[in-house]
Amino acid sequence: MTEPRKLADALPPRAGVALEELRATLDRAAELTRELRDLPAPAPAGQVREELAARLADVESDRTELSHKLAEYEQQVGRLMNLYVATYQLHATLDPAEVQATIAEIAINLLGAERFALLFWKTDAAECEIALQQGMDRDGSGLYINNTYAGGDAAVDATLSDGVLRMGPIDGSDVLAAVPLTVQGATVGALVILKLFDHKSGLRPDDRDLLDLLAAHAASALFAARVYSNTDRKLKTLESLVKLVRRK
Repeated sequence: MTEPRKLADALPPRAGVALEELRATLDRAAELTRELRDLPAPAPAGQVREELAARLADVESDRTELSHKLAEYEQQVGRLMNLYVATYQLHATLDPAEVQATIAEIAINLLGAERFALLFWKTDAAECEIALQQGMDRDGSGLYINNTYAGGDAAVDATLSDGVLRMGPIDGSDVLAAVPLTVQGATVGALVILKLFDHKSGLRPDDRDLLDLLAAHAASALFAARVYSNTDRKLKTLESLVKLVRRK
C-alpha cells in the first residue's frame, strides 16, 4: 500500500489537496497544543488556568478525532485508487495475453490470491476451459483437470448458472470467492479464488468492491481484446492474400 506521506503524489490533484489540508490542520492543532502546554502559569492560578486547560483538552480531543478521520480517509482513497488503477489497466490494452496478465496481477497483488482460476464456457457449453490459472498444480480437489472444469463445486456451479458473486465460506464448496464474468448480461465464466497468501487471513469486506469491479470489467476487457485480436489476424491474412494476387 502507498505510504501515507507519499499517497498524495499518486492521487488526482483535488484528492491530494484535500489530504494535504487535513494534514496541515493536524499540524496546526499539534503546534497549538505544544504552545498551550509551554505557557507559564498565570500569577494567581485560577480561572484563566482552568480555561486554558479546558481549551487544551478540547483541542487534543479534536486532534485525536481528526487523526482518525485522516487515517480512514487515506484508507478509502487508497481503495479507490486501487479500483481506478485496476479498471484502467484492464482496458489499457487490446492484447488478450496482457489482459489476462492484468487479471492475474489484480488477483495476486490486490486480492492476495495465491491459487485461482479464470474459467470460460466452451462453445458447446458442457464444460469450462481454464483460460488462466495460478497454483492449480497444487489443487487436490480433482475438479480442475486438463485445463477444464466440468462442474462439482457448489459455489462455482451456482455462480456460473445465475451470475451472482459469492464469497465463502459456502456449503459444498472450498472456494473463497466465485466471481461471475459477464458480457452484455450473459455469464460467460467465473474467476475462482481458491487460496490466499498466508499473510492475508481472509477476504475483507472492502475486497468486495474489487471483486465487483472484476465481475463488471474483466470479461468485457478480455472479450474486446479477443475480438480485436481475431479481427486483426483476419485482416492480416486478407492483406497477405491481396499482396499475393497483386504479384500475379
